Amino acid sequence: GVAGVIKHVPGHGRAGVDSHFDLPYVDADRGTLLANDFAAFRAVSKAAMAMTAHIVYAAYDEEVCATLSKIVIDAVIRGEIGFDGLLMTDDLSMKALGGTMRARGEAAIAAGCDMLLHCNADRAEMIAVAHVAPRLDGKPRARADAADAARGAASAFDPRTAEAELERLFRDAGLSPREERMA
Repeated sequence: GVAGVIKHVPGHGRAGVDSHFDLPYVDADRGTLLANDFAAFRAVSKAAMAMTAHIVYAAYDEEVCATLSKIVIDAVIRGEIGFDGLLMTDDLSMKALGGTMRARGEAAIAAGCDMLLHCNADRAEMIAVAHVAPRLDGKPRARADAADAARGAASAFDPRTAEAELERLFRDAGLSPREERMA
């Protein structure tokens, strides 16, 4: 009953810093990005959901990271990559982004993100993001409905069977049982 999410479109491969703490800046040219970095995302462009990257791609937008860049979302994610599924931001509370939570959320929606993601559980920030999150309507609503349908039905889960399968996978991979690794 779970659907996958492509992360972090259009790619973290050339990021020199961790976007949890700083804003990565990628200065590779368009040809290199298209031929290498974006190719993996084109291969999965029919996925139901994707999450943006808080990375500046200077070849497209020298000032604004992908999450907040209408240029990158339109030209790269929706254009070159061909992704038309539900597009959510990465965590808006990451340090790669500046400004208030409200400004971050407004910029992401204006750039073309369908949904806003906030993950640090800071209540005041959550409220600020919630106040700018639009009602899912029109194309974003259709994308959300398609993503929901991609989940499929949840199946019964037996923890003992799952634990036994996990142990079998470890053994088949030549790894020691979990209890030995944790001791």
